[in-house]
Amino acid sequence: MGEAQEILNELRGPVRGLRSSQPDAWSGFAALHGAAMADGALPRRVKELIALAIAVTRGCDGCIASHARAAARNGASRQEVAEALSVALVMNGGPATVHGPRAFAAFEEFAGSEAL
Repeated sequence: MGEAQEILNELRGPVRGLRSSQPDAWSGFAALHGAAMADGALPRRVKELIALAIAVTRGCDGCIASHARAAARNGASRQEVAEALSVALVMNGGPATVHGPRAFAAFEEFAGSEAL
């Protein structure tokens, strides 16, 4: 198991506990997420690349792991991820030099040999 999967596993229990104590808020977030990430003028793959770049600029390891996994599952290529992370570098500078490589490693963890 890789580092990104470990991050998601670590969050699983606490998220369930918080979600069960505030189900309406979490259901609302889930509905928003589903609507925003659904295929439309932009395919979900592209939306996951955008979300991954934003996660890098925010420095959120859980978001990076989640959107790297979703990008891989939705068919993003290694080159598409690299380009999206280059945009994050332009927009966020130095911190993206730390979180960008983490995001790239997370994507490669979830994509495996399919991304190459």
